[in-house]
Amino acid sequence: MDSTRTVKLLIFLSSALITGARAGKLRGFIGYKDPKNEGNTEVDGATAEALKSGLTTVFLPIVYIVVVIVGLPANAMAIWVFLFRTKKKHPAAIYMANLAISDLLFVVWIPLKIAYHFNGNNWIFGEGLCKVLVGFFYGNMYCSILFIACLSVQRYWVIAHPLSQQRKNNLIATGVSIAVWVFIWLSTTPLYLYDQTAKIGDLGITTCHDVNVIFDRNDPFPDVKYPFFYFIFMAVVAFLVPSLVIIAAYVGLLRTLGDSASDNGMGQKRRKAVLLIVTVLVTFLVCFVPSNIMLIIHYTLVKEGIANNGYSFYITTLCLASLNSCLDPFIYYYVSEDFRDNVKNTLLCRSSRTVERMRVSFSSMKYSKKSQVYTSESNTQTSTC
Repeated sequence: MDSTRTVKLLIFLSSALITGARAGKLRGFIGYKDPKNEGNTEVDGATAEALKSGLTTVFLPIVYIVVVIVGLPANAMAIWVFLFRTKKKHPAAIYMANLAISDLLFVVWIPLKIAYHFNGNNWIFGEGLCKVLVGFFYGNMYCSILFIACLSVQRYWVIAHPLSQQRKNNLIATGVSIAVWVFIWLSTTPLYLYDQTAKIGDLGITTCHDVNVIFDRNDPFPDVKYPFFYFIFMAVVAFLVPSLVIIAAYVGLLRTLGDSASDNGMGQKRRKAVLLIVTVLVTFLVCFVPSNIMLIIHYTLVKEGIANNGYSFYITTLCLASLNSCLDPFIYYYVSEDFRDNVKNTLLCRSSRTVERMRVSFSSMKYSKKSQVYTSESNTQTSTC
């Protein structure tokens, strides 16, 4: 019932955006080639105002700064933990390491985006770097969705089939990870095949992935057909399908935990599963659902030559999509107990040798629930809880 209401709400919002756009109430960025100077692009007053607004020159760069401040150290530490502090590599660790690498590769390019917006939406780094930034932006978004789907399926498989050897098969996880990277590399290639920058002569700026240049006002579709078909394809293959897989995995996970309600050890697993599901749900609702819906709506309207297409909301959702680089480390935290312990030991500057000695020491002790103390085998009290 809730899913039906959600679908109806999304359909209603989409219809409202399209209707409002045709009525000229919403604003967006479409530029037309200047007939007097083919190197320049003409934009209307609303677009020029939006390019100078506080939304694009203040709010967006501030959000990106937060992403860098949080995402850079968090994902760098995650990669360090996965590579140097995690001794037993397992499929979940492999997926999480690849997800952290994807986030880090995106975050290192964000300073260019911050400089672009603080500079009045003026891109000074050339067409090539603009394409690279756009490619890493969308590559990270779809890469995150796919690896979260892999983690969700792996989490379900570990709980539902605890005795299966496939749950520990690193070869399968490595193969799936390679397949995801190959798919992302191939699927982002089209973004490099058409120009992403547009020189706005009246404003004296060059935009990056902000203005859709139209050559023929009466027939705009040929000028935007590549991004239109690209984002429709990616929305279905790299967003909708993985989302359905994630939903199916968590429904199966909750059913499995529900069937094992009588097991005393399942209470903690159930709480962890709920926290993981909530984290993934928040990530999708904030980062992925709005941006992918608005991508479809935006390019559907642009291909019709509608200038007023809700662009302010569209670029805001794309900016929020970058927050996944900050939220993903919380997924690692709830998926892997080893990750939590290794992060704590890293922050406390404990070496791997020190941690191992502590484990050996505690493993040789016995814990008394009655007295709440650890004692050695010689019954000498050694530690009090």
